[in-house]
Amino acid sequence: MKTLRIALCRGAIFEETASLLERVGLDLTEVRGNSRKLIFETAGGTRFITTRPTDVPTYVEYGAADVGFVGKDVLLEAGRNVYEVLDLGIGRCRLVFATPEGVDPSLETLRHLGTFRVATKYPRMTQEYFQARGINPDIITLHGSIELAPLVGLAEGIVDLTSTGTTMRENRLQERFQLYDFTTRMIVNRVAHKMLAPQVGELLARLREALPAATPGGST
Repeated sequence: MKTLRIALCRGAIFEETASLLERVGLDLTEVRGNSRKLIFETAGGTRFITTRPTDVPTYVEYGAADVGFVGKDVLLEAGRNVYEVLDLGIGRCRLVFATPEGVDPSLETLRHLGTFRVATKYPRMTQEYFQARGINPDIITLHGSIELAPLVGLAEGIVDLTSTGTTMRENRLQERFQLYDFTTRMIVNRVAHKMLAPQVGELLARLREALPAATPGGST
């Protein structure tokens, strides 16, 4: 029986995801022990591919991996054609709108000029969120330290991910409201979902059993 090729992302959700996969019997010893290697073949036959979070949905969509584990934020921003089959309830974070402390400059700008500038790494989600509410901000896409943008006058506010809000507070930014709440999801290639149904189904069932009772099991 063909074994699965699983895409994992290094970074914030790696530890929790790896621990959960180990609880259901997968061997991630070598994956944990070598952060530079990209492909790992386990004794049980499972192949692990490690890459940056934004690339996981791409590897899964195009069949380089059968299964992937990645944050819902990445899925929404990427818009890839994959099956989302399980909410793991781990790696929780929030996408929030923040501006410098004090009077909200975005509201002042909107009141006088009719628009405002928002810096973000997530232009797609940001645009969709504001447009759904009849607001059309000027969205500036950045890839580095988003907190810098309002401090140097590039934008009135930012939309960024946070779990604790510490970095924003350290840069004297104040969270104004939350756009979305995210957790880690299991995704499956559409062909593999059919051709490898027994293997995918077995992994899915084991993961569901390992999750706390209060953890959502759907794909919302």
